[in-house]
Amino acid sequence: MRQFEIFVSDRPGELAKVADVLGSNGINIMAIASERSETPVIRIVTNDEQSTRTALSKANFKFRENEALVVDLADRPGELAKMAKRLATAGINIDSIYILNKNATTTSVAIVVSDLKKAKEVLR
Repeated sequence: MRQFEIFVSDRPGELAKVADVLGSNGINIMAIASERSETPVIRIVTNDEQSTRTALSKANFKFRENEALVVDLADRPGELAKMAKRLATAGINIDSIYILNKNATTTSVAIVVSDLKKAKEVLR
């Protein structure tokens, strides 16, 4: 699964532009986060990576991609802390995290980490 980091200007309407480009190309956003900083960024996970890449490129958005790891956690207090501690103990930094799906027993998250291969081993 790929995460797209889209670099936008710090002005009203930037999210609307990104969402319009994706929506008009039939791309569904599965997870989204944004932050306002010196370099505002919108982070998304979509249902169609190739179409997302093409649509963002054609619309002249500056973006980068990162591989995200999907982790299923039991839906109870402390499970996220356990996962984060395991990664921290292994020296792995969590760059971003999203909730993808949640039901009565499980919460699925997508994480972007500093060492994907090592994270897969640690979380196995």
